[in-house]
Amino acid sequence: MAQPTAEVRAARRRLRALRLGIEPRQRTAAEAAIRATLERLRIFRRGGRVALYLPLPGEVDLRPCLPEAWRRGVETYVPRIVSRRRRLMTFVALAPGSAARRNRYGIEEPAATTRCLVPAGLDVVLVPVVGYDRRGNRLGMGAGFYDRALRRRLDAGRAWRRPWLVGVAFACQELPGIAASPWDVPLDLIVTEQGIVVPEQRHVTRQGSAR
Repeated sequence: MAQPTAEVRAARRRLRALRLGIEPRQRTAAEAAIRATLERLRIFRRGGRVALYLPLPGEVDLRPCLPEAWRRGVETYVPRIVSRRRRLMTFVALAPGSAARRNRYGIEEPAATTRCLVPAGLDVVLVPVVGYDRRGNRLGMGAGFYDRALRRRLDAGRAWRRPWLVGVAFACQELPGIAASPWDVPLDLIVTEQGIVVPEQRHVTRQGSAR
């Protein structure tokens, strides 16, 4: 991966500061609106397999979705870094009572790896973003873990079913445009407190799938 430009680094700093600076009452209302939209999209369907994330400071907190998801029998997974040097991660099962630890990036992840899934085994991946645009491009933290995990293996020699990729962000994180790199994996849609952003040439069906 190429090194980010000074402009990209500045955008990351600005957007991270912006989301950290959201007033607590406004944040609570915004996160409730985001979770309500995910519910309307039927993200946490009974029997589904959904990957979400344990939030860093400033990121949208989706943990309140977990009790109801577990009640419905949804299998939930979160990222776990397996190689910092190679920038590789997998998705590890998160169940009630799972013990967590902080990795070198300060991100919580399950301490045990009782069950892992590759992305092809997931129905939905809820992806944290630093910035997004209306074409489905995502500005992440810069390490490239998600892009490596979700990128289709062109040399696999067989069909690969990609999960539905849903970016989760506050509306203030929108950018007018993000220059996508060849290795970037686009989002199928973005959910903010203001509603759903459907990238160009895509639509959302009643069942909550994007084409």
